[in-house]
Amino acid sequence: MSIASDRTRARRYAIQALYEWQVSGNAPAAIEQQFLIEHNSRKFDRPYFKELLLGITGSIEELDAEITSLSERPFKEVDIVEKAILRLGCFELKNRIDIPYRVVINEAIELTKTFGAEEAYRFVNGTMDKLAEKLRQLEVAAKKGQ
Repeated sequence: MSIASDRTRARRYAIQALYEWQVSGNAPAAIEQQFLIEHNSRKFDRPYFKELLLGITGSIEELDAEITSLSERPFKEVDIVEKAILRLGCFELKNRIDIPYRVVINEAIELTKTFGAEEAYRFVNGTMDKLAEKLRQLEVAAKKGQ
C-alpha cells in the first residue's frame, strides 16, 4: 500500500472524526482513541490522522477565520461536512507545505464527492482555490507561470 493511499485514508477518517466532533462535542482525544480502536485492523497513516484531528480542532478559530474571509457563503450556512473538509484543506495549506497545494485541493474535492452533497464539490473547489492563492501565493504563482 502506498503512502498516498494511507494518507488519503487518514484524511477520510479525519473527516469522519471531525464530523463526529462537530455533532457530539466530544473531546478530540476521545474521538481519536475511538477511531483507532474501531479501525485497528485497517491500514492508514495513524500519525497523520492524529495530526489532522488534533491540529484542526486545536486551531479551529484561526481556520474558520481564513475560510470565512474567502467564502462566498456565510460560514454558518455551510454544510457541516463541507465545513470539516474546508477546515482540513485549510489546515493542510497552512501547516503542511510539504504537500503540494494541488494535492490538497484535489483531496478536498474527492472527499466532498465522497461525503458531501451532490454539487458541493464546486463550492469546496472554489473556496480551496482562493485559500491556496492566499496561503500559498508563491507556489500558486510559480505553477501558473509554467
